[in-house]
Amino acid sequence: MAFPTHSRFVIVGAGIHGLSTAYHLALELKARGKGSGDDILVLDKTGIAAGASGIACGVVRNNYYQPAMRELMAQCVEVWESDAEAYSYHPVGYMQISCESMREDVASIHEQQKAIGYASDFIEGTDACAAYMKGLFDDWRAQGVTSVLHEKKGGYANNTASIYGLAGKAEGEGVRIVTGCEVIGFEKSGGAVSKVLTDKGDIETGMVVVAVGPWVSRLWSMLDLPKTVSIRGGDGALHEGVDTWRYWCLEEGTLGVDPNLQKTNDGAMPPVIHVDTDAPLYSDVDGSLITDEMWGIYYKPDFNFAGVQGGAMPYEVKTPVEEVALDPYGPDSPDFIVGDDFAHMWCSALAHCQERFSGQIGKWKKEPSGGLGCFTPDSFPVFDTFCENVQIVADSNHGYKMIGVGKLVASECVGDRSALLEPFRFSRYEEGRLHPVSHSPFPWS
Repeated sequence: MAFPTHSRFVIVGAGIHGLSTAYHLALELKARGKGSGDDILVLDKTGIAAGASGIACGVVRNNYYQPAMRELMAQCVEVWESDAEAYSYHPVGYMQISCESMREDVASIHEQQKAIGYASDFIEGTDACAAYMKGLFDDWRAQGVTSVLHEKKGGYANNTASIYGLAGKAEGEGVRIVTGCEVIGFEKSGGAVSKVLTDKGDIETGMVVVAVGPWVSRLWSMLDLPKTVSIRGGDGALHEGVDTWRYWCLEEGTLGVDPNLQKTNDGAMPPVIHVDTDAPLYSDVDGSLITDEMWGIYYKPDFNFAGVQGGAMPYEVKTPVEEVALDPYGPDSPDFIVGDDFAHMWCSALAHCQERFSGQIGKWKKEPSGGLGCFTPDSFPVFDTFCENVQIVADSNHGYKMIGVGKLVASECVGDRSALLEPFRFSRYEEGRLHPVSHSPFPWS
């Protein structure tokens, strides 16, 4: 098939956001009698699910302290539930298990989840939490826990399988997906993008959607958008010259045990477990102190990963953004075969939580996992229109779980304005409409 020289809509990125937008945009055009999937072209420089979406842990949760994030995630969970088979989605639920410094935050999350009809149970107090967890896992022994939020919805999805499921649905609506095609620039006419320039040729277009995950800063620069932003703080003061983008490394991995090892007392597959605690963490190998500061991990049994898979808190990458942005998964990026220090910490943390994981560190699988996340100044997404006709989906590493964002962006492509996306406009920084910050050790909670 000849390389296309024109497409009404060009979507850059064949990951969770790009393909969700393509699929839902095709549905919108057909429903409104304003076109079809034939009007949509998806480009990816490598292939479907070749980037962050293809190695994502796949957790789907609504554990957010920020009302806007919580409402958006409720919508995203509905999309996951709409076709669980195609999206390879496992609705096992999600648990946020926390120490005292987070208890009030998590209680607030529970109350606001109730207000939007998102089912969850909240347990408070050391003894009550221990009893609740032992009711699920008889070997539960995590220390420093004073609250448990058990979300009955959510769970996880198999990363690559879900992205190919989306691709199949999009192509079924007539969307064309071209892989091995790299965007190298944009041509503008009167301020709007009129051509997408690629290494295979130029494509005339009326609208562009940029949904490239950790590569967003690179395409941002191609569009001549600002490298820094002014942020108005809670005191009204304007902080100028803040970098628009920064990178954090997400370390994840898999303990190569039988996933059935993590079944609950009644033999069921368990919810995703997330533990944040200030209890000292000791080595499961030699008993030495790993940390006496707050730490957090998440984990789940996953047959897709052939073990118990999860991760821990990220760390900031000091490499200049301009260098990382050239290829955040390339040879100059952090090594995604995560190191022995992480494996030691994470496996010891598993053993801290449940006795069944003690002595299992020898089954750690050394394989690529985790990856780089491109974060905004406040670590929350930016969904907005730039250059008049460019929709930018910058998920700030909240991405994979947010399958429903593509549905909302699609509606904006045809002229609607999404109330759920309003809190994530770029203008919020200078206007001081910032999201509240929790006590979580994770920058995105």
